[in-house]
Amino acid sequence: MPETTSRPPGPGRLRLGPSPARWWALAALSLSLLVVGLDTYVLNTALPTLSVKLGAATSQLQWITDAYTLAMAGVLLPAGQLGDRLGRRALLLGGLALFGVASVITSQVHTVGELIAMRAVMGVGAAVIMPLSISVLPTLFPGDAERRRAVAVTAICTRLGMPAGPLLAGWMLTHFAWGSVFLINGPIAALSLVGVALLVPESKGETGRLDWAGALLAAAGLAAVVYGIIEQPDRGWAPPVLTALAGGAALLAAFTARQLRVAAPLVDLRLFASRGFTWGSVAFAVVSFAMTGVLFVLTPYLQVVQGADAQATGLRLLPMIGAMLVSAAVIEKSSLRLGPRTVIAVGMAVSAAGLVVLCWAPAGGGYGVPAVALAVFGAGLGLSLPLSVDVVLATLPATAAGAGNALNRALQRIAVCLAPAILGSVLNGAYRARLAGLPTAATAGVAAAHAVARRLPAAAGRPLVSAANHAYLHGVVEVALISAAVLAVGALLVLRFLPGGRSAVGESRVSPHFNEVNPGIHSVRPR
Repeated sequence: MPETTSRPPGPGRLRLGPSPARWWALAALSLSLLVVGLDTYVLNTALPTLSVKLGAATSQLQWITDAYTLAMAGVLLPAGQLGDRLGRRALLLGGLALFGVASVITSQVHTVGELIAMRAVMGVGAAVIMPLSISVLPTLFPGDAERRRAVAVTAICTRLGMPAGPLLAGWMLTHFAWGSVFLINGPIAALSLVGVALLVPESKGETGRLDWAGALLAAAGLAAVVYGIIEQPDRGWAPPVLTALAGGAALLAAFTARQLRVAAPLVDLRLFASRGFTWGSVAFAVVSFAMTGVLFVLTPYLQVVQGADAQATGLRLLPMIGAMLVSAAVIEKSSLRLGPRTVIAVGMAVSAAGLVVLCWAPAGGGYGVPAVALAVFGAGLGLSLPLSVDVVLATLPATAAGAGNALNRALQRIAVCLAPAILGSVLNGAYRARLAGLPTAATAGVAAAHAVARRLPAAAGRPLVSAANHAYLHGVVEVALISAAVLAVGALLVLRFLPGGRSAVGESRVSPHFNEVNPGIHSVRPR
């Protein structure tokens, strides 16, 4: 089985080596990740408008988001393996085309049902784009330093959607019809598609038949678990939720058993024998959990408690992105001097410190404390996120780059789904406990409390707004402290278990029996 195969470069296609065209190829790949990240935050901003224009109920609004998440979770693992076997560039082009065309069609739908269905199709496209855009980086940048720099660029581009999404969505919704928030994906996806087609070389890993039975087990199991996680906060431990979680766990157990015995597994779970892969993936999932949960509770704080509109909210997230850019720029030198293990752990600790600073945020106006907290939090993200992805990349056998990255992304996707469910429940519990005895409508959420206050006389409305703001801030503080604790524990685990030294991957060997079971998969390359 070949380790990696690349087609000879044709006219207009990238030639490997010192050519600066590699960086143009990286720009095309970064665009593919930007459009996926941008879409998420654009949609979050547009949901109130969609509720009015389409007459969508709260449960339908939730499924506009959840259909995308479920489809993405179910397709991630098969997409990575298909890329390894059919060609990563070819499948990435297909994912970009699907995402772009589906986005344009979504902009023209007229009913909630149609919108939910098209969001699921977009989720399939995103499930192809996310792992394969990263898995081709070792082919483009075989050297450690350049690969690390490239991973940092893609990580930043993925996160640019956080401030850009609300800014862009707010402007589009002000000047154009609601469908424009999906239409903007089309040109970005098309530009990325052209760049990938012209500049990114084809690469393949494993050959042979795809484990379709394993793919079905993985897709159904992940979708069921994610569905249970999504529904639990609203439905509690109702029978459908328990059935989904138990059924999903059983399917994933069957998937695991199958992967350990088939000759050509969908994802070779012996990758977890590499401490670099395992603890790099854990670090990536932990940081993603904290980031998703904090942004989930912080956006309503900025918009409702502090009164910022969508565009102003985007601007207020810029300190985090700016700090990420600055800290990501020092990754190369710091990782060479200190080693990835230390830098990742320090990044997680810095992000935890930023969340502690957030505990001093005011219940009314005043942006100074949140700005400092976001900047410190973002500085830590810039150190930990790209480097944890790079550690995983460096430990993957070249034949399984797509499948390994898909597994890493699947773990991250579960963490991203868990964050709103767990931390949202913490927030709601803290909020409602502080407002016990007030009208039920006010305890439903801080936005609902403000709506109730607007219908009351000013003398009664102002105390209600103040109480709701303080109650919500109390919930934000609890979420921040829990997230900081998760990051601190994660940092300690990384220091303890991630291979150390100046190269985290040099000590991250897979099991010595790995190649005996899978003779075509090479062990991790020493650094």
